[in-house]
Amino acid sequence: MKNEPLRKIRLLTIFFIVALVLSGLTAFPLVAELRMMASWLGIDAQATPETYTGLKYWIALVNEGLSNTSGQYPFLMYGTDWLAFAHIVIAVAFIGLYREPVRNKWIIYWGMIACTGIVPLAFICGTIREIPFYWQLIDCSFGIFGIIPLYFMHVYVKKLENG
Repeated sequence: MKNEPLRKIRLLTIFFIVALVLSGLTAFPLVAELRMMASWLGIDAQATPETYTGLKYWIALVNEGLSNTSGQYPFLMYGTDWLAFAHIVIAVAFIGLYREPVRNKWIIYWGMIACTGIVPLAFICGTIREIPFYWQLIDCSFGIFGIIPLYFMHVYVKKLENG
């Protein structure tokens, strides 16, 4: 089955594109998402973050920070709009891989480099920005889980190249 690696590459590429677009789109409604998450966790909107501990404290604090920031300085939320846009633009780059995987295999390596770069970024900037360690690990998971489909794409491109 000569076309089997191509089919697998395309399926993984579609998965990767959809994951990038969806994760990017979630950066637009951050305030509403945090409000919803706080509600799901049973965090009282009137309570201060110090009322809680652990994950609830962190979500309450981020919710308060985003609500206050977006209310008083809405232009700062423009940064997350650009984050969303960047995810979508990165997803568009993977269309080249879908169309011509062997010719555009560099996109896989570029994606792997980006996924690998998430780990030091999360630990360095997370520490500087006082992000809890467990949340830094969650951020790292995007790079770790992202590299898995990219690795398999790499394997299937090699099979496609070698016939």
